[in-house]
Amino acid sequence: MRSYLFALLFTFFCAAGYAQEKGRFKKPLNIKAPTTPKEAQKEPEEPETPPSDARYPGFDPHKELSIVNEDTMSLDEGELEVVEVAEEVKVDSVWIKIADYYAIWDSRNINPYGMDPTKFEDTVNIELYNSDKKQMWSSPLNHLLVTSDFGMRGYRWHYGTDLELDTGDSVKAAFDGIVRIVRFDPRGYGYYVLLRHYNGLETLYGHLSKQLVAVGQLVKAGDLIGWGGNTGRSSGPHLHYEVRYQGNAFNASSVYDFPKNALVDRTFSLTPNHFSYFAHRKKAVVRRTVHHVVRRGDTLGAVARRYGTSVTSLCRLNRISSRATLRTGQRLRVR
Repeated sequence: MRSYLFALLFTFFCAAGYAQEKGRFKKPLNIKAPTTPKEAQKEPEEPETPPSDARYPGFDPHKELSIVNEDTMSLDEGELEVVEVAEEVKVDSVWIKIADYYAIWDSRNINPYGMDPTKFEDTVNIELYNSDKKQMWSSPLNHLLVTSDFGMRGYRWHYGTDLELDTGDSVKAAFDGIVRIVRFDPRGYGYYVLLRHYNGLETLYGHLSKQLVAVGQLVKAGDLIGWGGNTGRSSGPHLHYEVRYQGNAFNASSVYDFPKNALVDRTFSLTPNHFSYFAHRKKAVVRRTVHHVVRRGDTLGAVARRYGTSVTSLCRLNRISSRATLRTGQRLRVR
């Protein structure tokens, strides 16, 4: 088959050549290759001309900007102004300034304010309650019987007033305010709550058996905040009650008439005298003692040499004879 096609083509081309030589074709035979689509035959377009000045009057991208013509110093860029904005939050029917009330907020430390009470020189008039504003007050307990006063107790200062109660008795908020601290102090207050009040005071309620409020909760005077107890450093069920200003405690009897279960007055004037006790507080005298636990083979002489003391001193501190027999595990005071 291939031989037949080849022979046919060879005959055709030979015939075409012979006809051309004889002049049968007026024009030479021109065999063209297959044509491509018109789009492929387009000539390359000239690059676009930049925008004319008619469309962008006065603008020439190739022109170097003139400092004089393009001067922007006359533009009005405005003026810095200081504006005081006082934000308030409405609690019940009372507007409280947020900036004043939340300026320092610490839910862990009782005194985060950094005020030195020995340098307090102002007189601050505090409105304890205002019926017109619906800001009331309440006794923290149904009855107020003082068992321990504010002041020096033994070798340390007692910053609160202890009030008698039974475990489970209701403990109530003294004034309107917000809960700032709800914590447990195993070596001191036990379970305690601290409230910040709108009048600028703070009150602390210690040795509770249970806390019934949360940090940030708004409370009204008389609201239940916990149950009385005997937690922390306490010798029996009672409420440890403190009144503080800017983190520093002062005698609550300046505000309360405890025997009458009433406030001393509707207003209270805080003066430097309320913090004068800071200058007269006795410093605790700390005595450090060192004991040695007797091991097998120890003698009074060996123990004395080890701690740089004498046998006589060991015998005097421990009230023993120099001929006493030491027992393994015995505690000897060496200083």
